[in-house]
Amino acid sequence: MDVEAALTELHSINQLTILDLSYPILNPSSSSAAKRASGASDASSQAITTPALLVADLAHYRDLFSKLRFSYVEQVTKERLLRAITSDPPEFVDSSANAELGEKLKVDKAALKEKKEELQILIGELEAQGRSLAGRYDNIQLQSAQLEALPAEIAHLQETISTLQAQQEPASSNPALALPLQPTLDLLADREQQLFDMDHQIALLRAAIPTKRNEVESLKDELAPLQMRKMRAVQEAQEARRRRQDGGGIGDELEERGRWLRGVEKGLRTMLEV
Repeated sequence: MDVEAALTELHSINQLTILDLSYPILNPSSSSAAKRASGASDASSQAITTPALLVADLAHYRDLFSKLRFSYVEQVTKERLLRAITSDPPEFVDSSANAELGEKLKVDKAALKEKKEELQILIGELEAQGRSLAGRYDNIQLQSAQLEALPAEIAHLQETISTLQAQQEPASSNPALALPLQPTLDLLADREQQLFDMDHQIALLRAAIPTKRNEVESLKDELAPLQMRKMRAVQEAQEARRRRQDGGGIGDELEERGRWLRGVEKGLRTMLEV
């Protein structure tokens, strides 16, 4: 069964009324529900049935049954009164019969009260179930309306897709731009993960900059005395060379000392990686 046939069958269901709901209970042996007419049921059957309309229909029938009960009691009372007056001999009721009738009336009233309490409980359960069914019915009606609008929306989307495909530019030579949806999403997730990793590495390097800067400053502080010693050794070497050129014997000793200092400086630079 397709969607349109299911929707047609769903909308072909008759609207519910109080009489339609009560007929299977009042006539359990009947195989088909006979259509009974009244002013309230006709009005409710012509309009969309809602819980408010069902409540109004129920109130109408309660009022109608109250009037019928009053008319029945009035008619029975008149009939008994006329029968008692016109009978020959007239019927008289003594006090013992009244007392017996009063006791019977008490028992009947107690039984009637118990039945009323049971009926109130049953009515409460039926009302709760009716509200639940009404909510489900409204939900079904809403979903039916959405399903009816769905084929038109699908056709519109298909037309839009066809229009976009017709207006699409020539395919790019880059295969990544011609991927289907799921591979494109996977590629996008991969690139986003790579970008996240790079941002994380950049953040770590930025966090390490102050430490490296402090290490450089410390190395500069350690290198400053060596620079001073180097300058002093160079000056002494130049002075020794000048003296050696002048004929002094101490020049060779200073030259050896300068070589030793250069070796020490080179070793320190290698150790400090400067």
